[in-house]
Amino acid sequence: MAATVHIVDDDPSFRASTGRLLQACGYAVALYESGEALLAQLPKDAGASCILLDIRIPALSGPELQARLNEMGSRLPIVFLTGHGDISTAVQVIKAGAEDLLTKPVAKEKLLAAIERAIARGRVRQEADDKLELLRRLVSGLTPRERQVFERVARGGLNKQIAYELGTTERTIKAHRHNLIEKLGVGSLAELVLIAERLGILAQPANFK
Repeated sequence: MAATVHIVDDDPSFRASTGRLLQACGYAVALYESGEALLAQLPKDAGASCILLDIRIPALSGPELQARLNEMGSRLPIVFLTGHGDISTAVQVIKAGAEDLLTKPVAKEKLLAAIERAIARGRVRQEADDKLELLRRLVSGLTPRERQVFERVARGGLNKQIAYELGTTERTIKAHRHNLIEKLGVGSLAELVLIAERLGILAQPANFK
C-alpha cells in the first residue's frame, strides 16, 4: 500500500499541484484546506504517512495544529512549509517534534527527500511502538505472583532472597522464573531486565512489601 501524504494548506492551487506531483511519484494524497478539516477526517490508524503542513493557515495555524496533534498522542511525522523565514517559529516547531521545515517555493527533489525521510522515521517509530505494546500485553498476562517475581528478578534479586521476601521456597521461585522466560518469550535474564527497563519498571521506586 502506498504511503499517504496529508497536505494541509489554504492555497487551493498549491494543494492541487503538490497533490498531483506526489501522486505521480507514487504516493497516496489527502487534501485539507484547514487544520480543522484534518482533525475531522484524519483516520485513527493512518498507516505509513506524514503531514505536509503550511505554517500560516487561517484559524488553526500550523504550529497550533501540531500542538493539538501532540496532545492527542498522534505520532504522524510533520514536514512544515513556510513562505516566510521566521527563525523563532522554525525553532518552535522543530522542538515540538517536526521532522523538517521547508521554505516555499521548494524544489521537487528537496520536497520528496523530506517526505521520504519523514515517512521512514514514522515507520521506525511505529515499529517501536508496536513492540512496546506487545511487551505491555505480555507483562499484563503475568499472574500477580509472577509479576512480583519478575520485578524482583529484573532488579537483580537472587532466588533465595526473593523466596524469603515472598514467603515461599527457592524451588517455587525457580518455577516462576521458568514461567516468566516462556511467557515473555526471552532467552536470558538480560532480555528480561531489558523488558523491565523498556516498560519503565526499573525507573519506578521498588515497592516491595
